[in-house]
Amino acid sequence: MERFVGIGEAAQALGVSITTLRRWELEGKLVAEHTPGGHRRYDLAKLRPEQFRAASDAAGKTIAYARVSSHDQKDDLERQKQVLELYCARQGWRFEVLADLGSGMNSNKKGLKKLVAALIDGSVGRLVVLHKDRLLRFGAELIFAICEAKNVEVVIINQGEDTSFEEDLATFEEDLATFEEELAKDVLEIITVFSARLYGSRSHKNQKLLDGVKRAVEQSQSC
Repeated sequence: MERFVGIGEAAQALGVSITTLRRWELEGKLVAEHTPGGHRRYDLAKLRPEQFRAASDAAGKTIAYARVSSHDQKDDLERQKQVLELYCARQGWRFEVLADLGSGMNSNKKGLKKLVAALIDGSVGRLVVLHKDRLLRFGAELIFAICEAKNVEVVIINQGEDTSFEEDLATFEEDLATFEEELAKDVLEIITVFSARLYGSRSHKNQKLLDGVKRAVEQSQSC
């Protein structure tokens, strides 16, 4: 269903004559948009919101998605959600807001997984985000590819640069440091087990090997 229609279709949708529709416009009971050529266009979402919403719902609901990287950005997350809610409400869309708190390089987030599942099952007709990178820092194109395959409209409210890249980068560096530390511990544990089996847990060779490995780990972490 077209949202903006000519005077004849608008009159038919309201069940009145074109003359009546023009009179209502003169009386200020309704407002028509005007094209550059001077033609009237009437917004069915305002004239018959229940009819337009039913048609819109049949085509799939709108999901708005918000995300921030860390707990100290909760205020920004609430701001994103408010902007998305206001934008969708002004368009007359039936919508749901999903939100995540986590790195843009982490694809294992509850809200994101729910979004992907809804896209795949075909229940979504439109995806709205404030910035492209609010989906994923790397890999947003995969989500957009799913949207294209499922004929889901994608609305990016702010096409400009998302300034939270430095925040995601800092989170990534912290995650990487933690990963390296855990990996070093795992490697040391594996070497300890096999060295004990090879030389005996109390042998001089075993202790010498372990001391050498520990020094190597410490040096790598200090670089």
